[in-house]
Amino acid sequence: MVALAPMKILARYLAMETLVSSLFVFTALMTLYAFFDLLNELGSLGQGGYGLLNILAFVALSVPGHVYELLPVAALIGTLFALARLVSNTEFTIMLVSGMSIQRVAGYLMVVGLLFTVLTFVFGELIAPASERYAQQVKLTATHALVAQAFRSGLWVRDGQSFINIREVTPENELRDVNIYAFDDAFRLQKISHAGQGDYLRDNRWRLQDITETRFGGGGISVSHMPEEVWRSVLTPGIMSVLLVAPEKMSASNLWSYIQHLRQNKQKTERYEIALWSKLFYPLAAPVMMLIALPFAYHRPRSGAVGARVFAGIMLGLGYHLLNRLFAYLGLLNDWPPLLSAVLPTLVFLLVAIAMIRKVQKQ
Repeated sequence: MVALAPMKILARYLAMETLVSSLFVFTALMTLYAFFDLLNELGSLGQGGYGLLNILAFVALSVPGHVYELLPVAALIGTLFALARLVSNTEFTIMLVSGMSIQRVAGYLMVVGLLFTVLTFVFGELIAPASERYAQQVKLTATHALVAQAFRSGLWVRDGQSFINIREVTPENELRDVNIYAFDDAFRLQKISHAGQGDYLRDNRWRLQDITETRFGGGGISVSHMPEEVWRSVLTPGIMSVLLVAPEKMSASNLWSYIQHLRQNKQKTERYEIALWSKLFYPLAAPVMMLIALPFAYHRPRSGAVGARVFAGIMLGLGYHLLNRLFAYLGLLNDWPPLLSAVLPTLVFLLVAIAMIRKVQKQ
């Protein structure tokens, strides 16, 4: 027990140095990203009612999304910086002489990395999706823009034997210019319903207004008009929020619900499945990144070594981000299994970390 006490002290010291350095790097990266967001949004200043306060609100609401993206990178660069400083002060050498093996150091870093994993998961699953949705609502409401305006023919959704076309969706999930094409089991067109506006009630029910219904039957074509009708559909505000938030920024629960909706309507789900698996595995990138930083501490300090290692960390972090996105696109293009497309970048970096640590051990 007495022999373990120094190890606990060294472990706490190593963890504190790593956490402080990572927090410093994270703060710098967050400030940089927020500044870039501000510059980007200033180009929209004056559109509709989009003023400076709206821009600041949008930037502030975008911060949690950047926290989710940057925590693993900050862990990598911060660990590199902390280890490089310990090496330059010969403190790391003293740790090794005191009996701290590379496996033990790796274990301590993994424990610290799990803290980053929990934070990354919390922000990615609970905070960032909601804040991203609110950020888009703030911007769209202030600029009087429409969610579905980027689609030439509007939004298309399949609901059982019906196909729904919505020309416009407001940030408040109000539907405008709704067309519902109902088919029978043989896919013969039965009726076309057009509604000027739709508001969500509850339990998958919408209130459609200003309705024109055209029926096709053996007796000919009949047209009727109704001021209002309650319409039951698979569409919900949760599904409509997909238009506001990119799949990569949605929560895992919303992704799962939307994937089930697409499967029930026999639509492609690969992009959302890749986003779901990435959401589950991306938080594990933090301890992997910290393991990659470990072998850099087993080199003798030289002039410019700290800067070189931090630069190497930035390159590795950017490489991981690029590899993540590259494999997501490659998986979509080549119909790779979604799990493979999401896990492969993290797995590659984990194998690289293990290979580098083993190489250091043999030296």
